[in-house]
Amino acid sequence: MTAELVRGQNHPLPQVRLEVRVSAGKPIVAGATLSDEQGRVRGVEWVAHPGAPTLPGLEVSKQAAADHRLAFDLDALPQAVHRVSVLLALPTGVGGPVRFGAVAAPFVAVTGLDGHEVASYTVTGLDTESAVVALEVYRRQGAWKVRAVGQGYAGGLAELLTDQGLPEARQLAGSINEAVAQGLARSVAAPPPRTAEADRSRQAAASAPGPDQPYPGPGTQGASGAVPPQQSPYTPGPQGATNPGTGHQGPAPADPSQVTQSPSPGAGGPVDYSHPRRQTSAPPPPPPTAPPAQPGQPAQPVAGDATGWSMEERLYNQVWGMFEDLARTVAAYRSAVDFADSRMEKELDQVLSDPRSRIGGQGDAARETARAKHAQLVDQARAALDRDLAQLTAEAEVVEPALPMAYARWDNPVWHGYRAPMEIPMALRLGDLRLPETENLSIPMLVRLPLERGLWIDSGRSSLEGTLADSDQVRRLAMDTAVAHAARLLAVYPPGEFAVHVIDPAGTGASSLAPLTQSGVLATPPAAGATGVADVLQRLTQRVDLVQMAVRGGAADSLPPGLDTAEQLLIVNDFPHGFDDRAVTQLRYLADEGPAVGVHLMMVADREDAAAYGPLLDPLWRSLLRITPVPDDHLADPWVGHAWTYEPSLVPANSQVLHQVLAAVAAARRSWNR
Repeated sequence: MTAELVRGQNHPLPQVRLEVRVSAGKPIVAGATLSDEQGRVRGVEWVAHPGAPTLPGLEVSKQAAADHRLAFDLDALPQAVHRVSVLLALPTGVGGPVRFGAVAAPFVAVTGLDGHEVASYTVTGLDTESAVVALEVYRRQGAWKVRAVGQGYAGGLAELLTDQGLPEARQLAGSINEAVAQGLARSVAAPPPRTAEADRSRQAAASAPGPDQPYPGPGTQGASGAVPPQQSPYTPGPQGATNPGTGHQGPAPADPSQVTQSPSPGAGGPVDYSHPRRQTSAPPPPPPTAPPAQPGQPAQPVAGDATGWSMEERLYNQVWGMFEDLARTVAAYRSAVDFADSRMEKELDQVLSDPRSRIGGQGDAARETARAKHAQLVDQARAALDRDLAQLTAEAEVVEPALPMAYARWDNPVWHGYRAPMEIPMALRLGDLRLPETENLSIPMLVRLPLERGLWIDSGRSSLEGTLADSDQVRRLAMDTAVAHAARLLAVYPPGEFAVHVIDPAGTGASSLAPLTQSGVLATPPAAGATGVADVLQRLTQRVDLVQMAVRGGAADSLPPGLDTAEQLLIVNDFPHGFDDRAVTQLRYLADEGPAVGVHLMMVADREDAAAYGPLLDPLWRSLLRITPVPDDHLADPWVGHAWTYEPSLVPANSQVLHQVLAAVAAARRSWNR
């Protein structure tokens, strides 16, 4: 039976190998400190955090996430350690919440390796605090216990670590925030939150129950929908209802920072500032499109069976549901295999610890029994994984052909019937994601539109072995990837609502840029040389300044009549050739301030080539989403932190689809300008 702790309450721990699972609804930082009998942390080497996630007997997550698993082996801790404090903090400088009072109360559970919950604690009562000591695991008279603490700190990690007696607290807090910022730059953003209605049809389509999968739904991200074509993306206006996400395991906790309640009459409560015309009801469930499954048989998958206001939104939600399901089922499989490994290791240790059983038939029999149990547990876990993968594969085979143009691969027939759209789509496909256990199953990687962050297309070497030839080929593929993404953006926006600029100082990307230049869809010819670089950057930074001033002053109508109000994309090739410190500073400005006013950045570069810029380049690198022209396992999900392999969305070899689509885009623009 699980012990539900309140602040200050303790509970004995029946085992020394355990996990602490954290669920917060928003990305948070999880860490731990070790302290001696006097409660003193002896140095930074006694702190586990994303920059140094592993200590003897302790491992924490390497990034900020909505859900965490902290692994403990209390017997492996140093003898001088008498207390382990579990720390939670909100990441700083990434645009998220700055106080725990604005997010759902963090939930912390202590479980065995088999998933059985020993104790849990909901950290309530937080307001202005941005860091908190949630739990402490401590040694008392040779036995280990857990205590619910819930001590918050408005001064963040620096104040928390100072309170624990760490002299280098401020420097360590800065390095932790730096490591978290780098981790968030590698992570896949979570979809928007979902409502309880979002699960109705998905639960009907779920297969037989599998092993415990205790991960809650995803966090939230960004705006709720695309900007209508008649409304500028940086002009305030009425908003629609928030789109639901698509987890399959139950509704995510509500986000207090986004929910307002009207006070009862005469209650003297806070004023409700919500828009009087804002839609707050849940979207309708999808219409029944397939007969219910027979008892004992898996349901037949149907494209668009998630909730949403349109088929496009339903497919978007369904793709995110598949992504979350795949993350959870693989996490359950890995957890089961880890448990089987630790159990076999423990049983073999017991055999070897007894001198009488080290040799002879008794010891051999014990070893064979331990290995047989291990094989049985792994086989059971693999069978559950294979069952879930079969269901997801069947769903992917149905969903992929039904995806709209913005979500489809370049080999999808939908591109051959291209017509210029009249509305901006919800999202755009950047590629596909898969895990090592799922070589034959990949999930589309969709990002919301308008883009909330720029892209860094890495032209350096991939971390996966055997995936590339020479560096020149990778650089060519990187530029081909940039052109394919730019063409997709041009194609999915209405005519005249998206413009592309190119900086190619040395002209090395001319062959890759040929589809853009020959079709005439570029706003201006590719800029060459240091003079061209300075001119393009000056024009775009000036545009950002003008629009920012107009929006902040409430005078959007006062913009110069010749200003292009379309979304702008700048492709930078061959960086840092032709760039000086001023140009790099302007790129940083565009990356930070541009997306909010419709200016986006796409860098095609190898970070090692720009290593001479040192710290000046780091903020630019972190602010962009890194993708690669070849498969690479560098992206992490926002729930359990799996390392996903990203595969770019490239045009098939010898295909003319890109030229045909761009020619149609150019024709639509000419017709629109008449």
